[in-house]
Amino acid sequence: MNERDSKAIRTIRHRRVRQKVTGTISRPRLCVFRSLNHIHAQLIDDSSDQTLVSMSTLDSQIRGKTNGMVKTKKAEIVGTLIAEKALNKGIKQVVFDRGGYKYHGRVKVLAEAARKAGLEF
Repeated sequence: MNERDSKAIRTIRHRRVRQKVTGTISRPRLCVFRSLNHIHAQLIDDSSDQTLVSMSTLDSQIRGKTNGMVKTKKAEIVGTLIAEKALNKGIKQVVFDRGGYKYHGRVKVLAEAARKAGLEF
């Protein structure tokens, strides 16, 4: 399977997930995107097409602290920080959008860290 096929398969999987998962203002969608070296998470209100909270390994809060860390540890930090930001904005419940990725590895670690920090999904 070459790179183009795996990207197309992920896109198809993501479309299938998005048909079922929708974020509202009371329960936004926690959307995850992972690249080769970084991971991004954001809380999205689909009714108004607005990002409420976002966090990434590229943010200034995390970037200096994560040098030399394993990618799963970085994902855990992102999950914890996005949960803290969400709780500060009064968001306690979210729906999880794994972005077409399998619920495994960094995606799973991010979700579990967000749950441990206080988000419910």
